Amino acid sequence: MNFPLYIAKRYIRSKSSNNAINFITIIAIVGIVLGAASLFIVLSGFAGLRDFTLEFTSIIDPDLKAETAIGKSFTLNDTQDKQLHAIDGVVNFSRIIEERIIASSDGNNHPAYIKGVDENYNKITAIDSIIPYGAWLYQDTPQIVLGWAISNRLSAFVNDYGKTITLSVPKPGKGQISSQSQALNQVNTINVGIYDINEELNNKYIFASIATARQLLNYEPNQITSLEFKLTEDADQDAIKAKIKTIIGQNVIVKNKDQLNDAIYKMLNTENLAVYLIFTLVLIIALFNVIGSIVMMILDKKKTLSTLYNIGATVKDIRNIFFYQGILMTIVGGFLGLVIGYIIVQLQSSFNLIMITPSLPYPVAIHFKNFVIVMLTISVLGIIASKIAASRITQNLVKTS
Repeated sequence: MNFPLYIAKRYIRSKSSNNAINFITIIAIVGIVLGAASLFIVLSGFAGLRDFTLEFTSIIDPDLKAETAIGKSFTLNDTQDKQLHAIDGVVNFSRIIEERIIASSDGNNHPAYIKGVDENYNKITAIDSIIPYGAWLYQDTPQIVLGWAISNRLSAFVNDYGKTITLSVPKPGKGQISSQSQALNQVNTINVGIYDINEELNNKYIFASIATARQLLNYEPNQITSLEFKLTEDADQDAIKAKIKTIIGQNVIVKNKDQLNDAIYKMLNTENLAVYLIFTLVLIIALFNVIGSIVMMILDKKKTLSTLYNIGATVKDIRNIFFYQGILMTIVGGFLGLVIGYIIVQLQSSFNLIMITPSLPYPVAIHFKNFVIVMLTISVLGIIASKIAASRITQNLVKTS
């Protein structure tokens, strides 16, 4: 049997004759429990917020997106089209034409991006699921689908055929301009649907058929700005990226979902790290109580330690007793904190205890990695605190005077 561990367990279970030491020990354990529970709850809250933030953007984000690194557009011929369809792991892909435009209606103007898509687009994304009003557009028609914010800005609802929305883009070229018709390419469109994703995207995109976008921008039949791909679940993204570049050319950049939302990921990860460090600091402060508790117990049991030393226990053995005691306190406190934190997060998930709005509960998500992060943080800090406390034991302290 491990002698120091056995004694440490006995010290954990037994009460000291000094009530002040018992009180300090209880405070130390409660501090660890609350610190661990708080850290787990915060990490679960950020995990839920991350999932909630990316839930809707992932609806219109493809598995892979290929766009040119030089200029704004590139061409895709029939041979390349067949080669892309033949790539193992590619379910389908959609041709996209995207450009910044001005949308106008009844004197209201709004800068936006036209996103011209072909008939495969609703097979690549679940765009139909985010259209609460109206329906998705038909190809080879002047129909468009507006974001909620753009619809409000232009005062344009769905299927109002008496209200056209004019999409305009400057004509390329040089020279003097004598009229608006010489300065702008324009197409008149009808809104048939309103999509609702999030505030940023609702204010950004106007979906149209690829033919409408091609007409507005004077693009050639095979000229596009990007390709969006849907892959099988077990597809090797890196291998498919390499094949796409081989077929289209090395001047093409291929991004996955994470890379398409890198700004959002960086923001969420930075905030998550900042909060983690803040609550880790709270745990460090709580573990100072563990150091104090162990030091007080060392002083209280000085006579007992002298007896152990005299019957053959080494200074290292005696140090290990209190080292193990500190580790046991942090592990038990961390485990209890995780249980409490899990229960609170589960209650929020099941009963919506905290609401952001009257209809939107604060999102939480239980991820296994958060259990690991909390226990690993508690364990590392507990080992450091226990080592510091146990180092107070010296030969002069335990030997009989």
